[in-house]
Amino acid sequence: MNDRRACDRCLKRTWLLARLSGHLDQARGRAEEVLELADTELLAALAGPRRGAVAAEYERVQPRAIRHRVGAAGLEPICRCDPGYPQRLLALSSPPSVLHVGGGLERLLEIVSGEPVAIVGARRASGYGLEVAGSLGRGLGSAGVAVVSGMAIGIDSAAHAGALDAAAHTVAVLPGGAEQPYPPGKRSLYNRIRGAGAVVSELPPGTAVRRWMFPARNRIIAGLSAATVVVEARERSGALLAAARAVELGRAVGAVPGRVTSPLATGPHRLLTRGATIVRGPQDVLDLLFGCGVRTAPAQTRPALADDLERVLRKISDGHDTIAALARAGLPADQALTALSALELAGYVRREAGGRYMVVP
Repeated sequence: MNDRRACDRCLKRTWLLARLSGHLDQARGRAEEVLELADTELLAALAGPRRGAVAAEYERVQPRAIRHRVGAAGLEPICRCDPGYPQRLLALSSPPSVLHVGGGLERLLEIVSGEPVAIVGARRASGYGLEVAGSLGRGLGSAGVAVVSGMAIGIDSAAHAGALDAAAHTVAVLPGGAEQPYPPGKRSLYNRIRGAGAVVSELPPGTAVRRWMFPARNRIIAGLSAATVVVEARERSGALLAAARAVELGRAVGAVPGRVTSPLATGPHRLLTRGATIVRGPQDVLDLLFGCGVRTAPAQTRPALADDLERVLRKISDGHDTIAALARAGLPADQALTALSALELAGYVRREAGGRYMVVP
């Protein structure tokens, strides 16, 4: 484990961010702006009446002790002074002073030296959104493109899981210390990501999660990625912050369309009206990254459908998504039930609450 790729000054910066993390919550609406400040300016801006005491603590901080804690937590640090630091991150106005990496620093650097794609979206996602995120993760992973996300419940976790199902690399950018999962309930996914990819945080181990860390980590997700895709997002979703950072950095942005009546489609549709590329599947993302047809997504492994099942699948896509609706469209109920069972077993549809069936991307 290499702990010498982070200089003393940058390590002390991470201590200061952790020490002032509670104060940063007061400035979470402009966290990125605050993170641009030098250490002395941070102290002046955030420490308040305890500025002198915190400054004295800062002077006494021993980088050797920080390195020991990072290593003891099973993490490897790399600072922005190191020539191997991810170059894309240096385009940020406030690149992380140190990345704390679990799963292998060299593996992370190899992953992000390619053309990784960020897939982000709502925590309280729909079944449709989860299916699309998982499909994008699998398709891009199968095409050799790594997935970057935040391991949050919903779209993020579905995208990570899709990439892992394709035996591909994926990177999780965490809000707090990278030595433990966040949210805690995602420990199994966290362990899988560490085993096949990397987990990353700009904050040192032991740092408790605070609200300002979520918009701050969104800039890292966008900064590491060659393109950012938003699957589902409400009007004020943090996923839109990642897309905004990608636009500022001159990176490609894609969005998955949804139902016009769904609040979860508000974010992607806004991005589409502002020039984002429409994403209907992995091939659209590959075309966005490499040019039309330059790299292709692997053909699906689901079995080919007979003509009668193809017709039923089209009816479901057109909104006839229950047995009763299919019957009204002219398909007898017993035939509808048989067809739906066959389509579900083949992986083309998934049953949802209320007896509705959704087409799987």
